[in-house]
Amino acid sequence: MVLERTASDLVPRELPDPRPGPREVLVAVGACGVCRTDLHARDGELADPKLPLVLGHEIVGVVRETGTNVTRLRVGDRVGVPWLGWVCDECAHCRAGRENLCRNARFTGYQRDGGYAELAVADERFCFPITSDLDDAHAAPLMCAGLIGYRALRAAGDASRLGVYGFGAAAHIVTQVARHEGRRVFAFTRAADEASRRFARSVGAEWAGDALGPSPEPLDAAIIFAPAGELVPAALRAVRPGGTVVCAGIYMSDIPSFPYALLWEERTIRSVANLTRRDGEEFLALAPRVPVRTTVRAYGLRHANEALADLRSGSLEGAAVLVPD
Repeated sequence: MVLERTASDLVPRELPDPRPGPREVLVAVGACGVCRTDLHARDGELADPKLPLVLGHEIVGVVRETGTNVTRLRVGDRVGVPWLGWVCDECAHCRAGRENLCRNARFTGYQRDGGYAELAVADERFCFPITSDLDDAHAAPLMCAGLIGYRALRAAGDASRLGVYGFGAAAHIVTQVARHEGRRVFAFTRAADEASRRFARSVGAEWAGDALGPSPEPLDAAIIFAPAGELVPAALRAVRPGGTVVCAGIYMSDIPSFPYALLWEERTIRSVANLTRRDGEEFLALAPRVPVRTTVRAYGLRHANEALADLRSGSLEGAAVLVPD
């Protein structure tokens, strides 16, 4: 399913089978998660995607072929492929262990063709082994919703009372991890969205209410997954002095002005950008111990536009996943 121009539907295309280059592998896609970043790329809210483009960066599948100089993987290995698809390993950010900020980075389903397809090519350095405790469809959301949620949770520090704003794929995973770590989770959703609130409580949130309303208790930290700038002042109102607000999305609408008093008393606003290989290794080792259980709705590959529309409308519980026919 190909994005030929932004702000348009994806179209089915028969493309030549991709071939792996040096240090790359060819992956037979078993499932690919549908992420809100895909929606931002499709809508043109992210600058300069490769066009035409195969979206999708939550890939789980099996290595079908290896290119030259591949040393870590073999044909038949089950792997996951995330958003971060290539880095230079040479710049100051890479050398400092902050490869998520590499200026030369290339991203899966954005500058490299992704997993809305039957076959995908990936750099072997950015392929993670996937255990057998989850099938392809249920493992796919771990590759971005899980990984970005995990990085955002670490950015929130040791917060005992954690607020989660926007209860979709990432939130339902991070809630399970937070509860496993003994944290209390408060879910903030759109007004009158009782379905999302029931879902949040079902995966471990002890309270769920209006995202623009008050918190029942002062929060130690808040993570904002929804791409809505107006939630930043709301979250600042909810966190205690010294608390942290983590903006976890790659895109957010403009943050409205707010009084300095909301930021005072050493409150912090910070963003989370992309992920590192270390994030993937840590999270994928932790997920089976929780254990993380994903809620998914599967769509055939040719129904990618329907999956994106359902994500946009907020009608999903958990994550949408594309499965090749």
